[in-house]
Amino acid sequence: MFNIERWQEIFEAISKNRLRTFLTGVSVASGIFILVILLGAGKGLQNGIEKQFERDAAGLIEVWSGTTTKEYKGLNPGRQIQLRNSDYNQSVQKFDDKLDLRSASYNFWGGTISYGKESASYQFRGVDPDHGSVENLTVVQGRFINSNDLANNEKVAVIGMKVKTDLFKDKDALGKEVAINNVNFKVVGIFTDPGGEREESRAYLPRTTAQRAFGGGDKISYMSFNLKKTNDYDAALAESEKFTQDVKTLLKSKNMVAPDDDSGIGAYNSVKDAKQFYDLNLYIRLFFWWVGICTIIAGVVGVSNIMLIIVKERTKEIGIRKALGASPFSIITMILHESIFITTIAGFTGLLASLLLLEFVGPMVQSEYFRNPEVDFSVALTTLVLLVFAGALAGFFPAYRAAKIKPIVALRDE
Repeated sequence: MFNIERWQEIFEAISKNRLRTFLTGVSVASGIFILVILLGAGKGLQNGIEKQFERDAAGLIEVWSGTTTKEYKGLNPGRQIQLRNSDYNQSVQKFDDKLDLRSASYNFWGGTISYGKESASYQFRGVDPDHGSVENLTVVQGRFINSNDLANNEKVAVIGMKVKTDLFKDKDALGKEVAINNVNFKVVGIFTDPGGEREESRAYLPRTTAQRAFGGGDKISYMSFNLKKTNDYDAALAESEKFTQDVKTLLKSKNMVAPDDDSGIGAYNSVKDAKQFYDLNLYIRLFFWWVGICTIIAGVVGVSNIMLIIVKERTKEIGIRKALGASPFSIITMILHESIFITTIAGFTGLLASLLLLEFVGPMVQSEYFRNPEVDFSVALTTLVLLVFAGALAGFFPAYRAAKIKPIVALRDE
């Protein structure tokens, strides 16, 4: 039974081997400390990678038109295919039950945006309300394009932070009018983009307004879709591939493009590319677990060694205990208690130190591919369980050896 007397025995045994116990404790504590820090760093890398590739991980599918390369139904190759509103509307109508987000875009790769005396060349696009979510934009002021803007051809614009900084400096931009290719638009929102300054050097307009204001008619540049989320990657991949093929088949048939001509109608399925990022995160976590566990094993070996030394030094005491009737189980329990105590105290110290470091220092470390390093409660709990198990394992073999000592041999030990 683990009572007061047993505690006193453990402290006495440890105090006789202060230096060895301290060094072993440091080894175990450093092992847990390194493991938790590595797992936190792995989580930080995972968060950073996911932030950079959110659009890919979300299952983005983009469809565009190009130039045909094959003859089809008497039509010569080399035809330029142009997607139109009807293509988008028909696609949404047919596949609406599979879609989470959808948007069509009418692009201008270069245009002049001016306010007062300030002007510069930026990209601008006519888009649908879901486009902000498709691109993972964050509206920091105002709002994004909405369905009312689209229905009423409103002359409103949502500008990137780079555009706002260039044209308005430190002035408020909301409610002001900017001239986009000499057509006035009211600024209703300002956004930031995880892609950085390049993506923030653009403006978004209602698609219908952009088509009408700049002579686009019913033309669109490309269509973007996000499918409804699926937890299983393989199922998501299969669903996205089927959807991509079905959309291409629909648009090829509508625009008289050969079924095997991917130049006439092209598509990009980010779910395929997302797998490499999921795999990268997995490999990073496995590597960090491996390094951390190897460090813990080194500490456990140290604990086992010190327990062997303790058993050697206490051979006569163990012989006396056995001569007085102590069972092998009680001897094993005695050694295990000491081993688990050393490992648990040292490991808990390392765990607490690593969690405090992640809590206070982690948020200060921010970069494009490293964000918010942290360790889940379940992971911290797992390390504690691992500690107890490691302590028991480290003490078992020395304890078993002690239990096998014959009293007559132990009493003769010098």
